[in-house]
Amino acid sequence: MPHRFQTVLLFGAPGAGKGTQGKILGQVPGFYHLSCGDIFRNIDIHSDLGRTFREYSSRGELVPDEITVKMWSENIHAQTVLSIYKSHDDLLVLDGIPRNRHQAELMAEHIRVLGVIYLVCEAKEKMVARLQRRAIKENRADDAKEEVIRRRWEVYERETAPVLDYYDDSIIHRVDAMGSPGSVLQHVLEVVVPIQEAHFTNVLAES
Repeated sequence: MPHRFQTVLLFGAPGAGKGTQGKILGQVPGFYHLSCGDIFRNIDIHSDLGRTFREYSSRGELVPDEITVKMWSENIHAQTVLSIYKSHDDLLVLDGIPRNRHQAELMAEHIRVLGVIYLVCEAKEKMVARLQRRAIKENRADDAKEEVIRRRWEVYERETAPVLDYYDDSIIHRVDAMGSPGSVLQHVLEVVVPIQEAHFTNVLAES
């Protein structure tokens, strides 16, 4: 199998804090954070993939899994070529992908998942309120509508939650997402630091 990126996945329901924790980890040496949302926002709309993406999004349709994974693959490859992401040294922290089991299967060719940080939020109503506050704070009135938020949860529970079944339970680490960002970060670090240590040791052994 070709070289696979050593990866930690940030996983959880809408509003669980995946993006927040990913951005923080991305500032720590030895971690490289990549959000699927950033890939979509930064795609070159004049490229072949960009035009295909625009065709689906303009019709309000979901981009097929194969195209999503191909967009991701081309993006991460470009970042390695430019040495923005040093794949031999840094752990890749992914947020927002894979979104369903089929994407997880497609991405197995590209990534070796060393750990899944599952940000658990049992209190759905508190999460709905959190998402509403965030949308209002970011001036996204449409995203603050309760029916929009609940629809996103339904999609998550139907399509994304089963991704956990794809990975071995031994690498899934459950972290309570309802604390303060600092408290959640403390528990996330308790998981990812040993993973980073093991990765760093392996890199030294290969040098």
